[in-house]
Amino acid sequence: MAADRTVVGAAPAGRVDLAVASIGGISRAHAQRLIGDGRALVDGARRRASDRLLGGESIRVELTAPPDATLVPESIPLEVAYEDESMLIVDKPAGLVVHPSAGHGTGTLVNALLGRATDRGESLGSIAGVGRPGIVHRLDKETSGLIVVAKSDLAQASLMKQFGDRSIEKGYIALVRGDAPAPRGRVDAPIGRDPRDRQRMAVVAGGRDSSTEYDLIGSGGGYSLLALRPLTGRTHQLRAHLSYLGLPIAGDLRYGGGEGPGGLRRQFLHAARLRLDRPLDGRRLHAWSELPTELAACLATSGVVAPEGRLPVGVGAEVD
Repeated sequence: MAADRTVVGAAPAGRVDLAVASIGGISRAHAQRLIGDGRALVDGARRRASDRLLGGESIRVELTAPPDATLVPESIPLEVAYEDESMLIVDKPAGLVVHPSAGHGTGTLVNALLGRATDRGESLGSIAGVGRPGIVHRLDKETSGLIVVAKSDLAQASLMKQFGDRSIEKGYIALVRGDAPAPRGRVDAPIGRDPRDRQRMAVVAGGRDSSTEYDLIGSGGGYSLLALRPLTGRTHQLRAHLSYLGLPIAGDLRYGGGEGPGGLRRQFLHAARLRLDRPLDGRRLHAWSELPTELAACLATSGVVAPEGRLPVGVGAEVD
């Protein structure tokens, strides 16, 4: 387990979350999680992320989370696209929940990572909070593909900052119902809770700024195959933006995509590419993952033919 890491500093004037981010050397989103967990204190007391500071207050930030004794290491097979001393990239299958939550106390990616680390005598990053050892970002349960995991606090901080700075490039493949309005485009539309269904996200006035770029790979049979690049990281962003365009993802029953070709009943959404700076040495890393079997079979029955070279082949990574 990583050694405790606590930093103390004098606050600049302004919002609490911005002050914590500055003193901790972390992203604003990470700072907000620490404030909510009670691991970032102002003059020894809890404050809200949006509270204003005059400047000069003492801020104490606990970057290392306490271990969670309720998390059980489990032997769950994982396919690894890349690994070094500081991190690994896992190719997550659909159906695997990333971290424990209500109704998913075991059988998650976190349980699998703990089991793998225990077997190998390795550690996982501990700064993201209780219940998130090594976790830097997440994918929905029924979204497959690449997910980054940190083995140390320094690596986790580096990767979380890259996500916060939006310097990590994420590429997804989606099969959608309908015809794309143009060969390429960008959606800039705010996302928040759908007022008609609190389990969904939607484009709503007053939502958080959200941006997604898309490129058309191929079309046919009433479907379009898209390469997606989210420029922001909102919950269900791609599903909500595509539904807003009138292009719901095939198999996405919650967002209007209906059953996909070949009877697919999970969203045809795959995290196919990642580009990031290795915490180990700062060199740029490119990882890729081909469509899993069920999505490849669905695509084969959809009427869409992808041009050669537009989809990843195999699972792996290379350093630029």
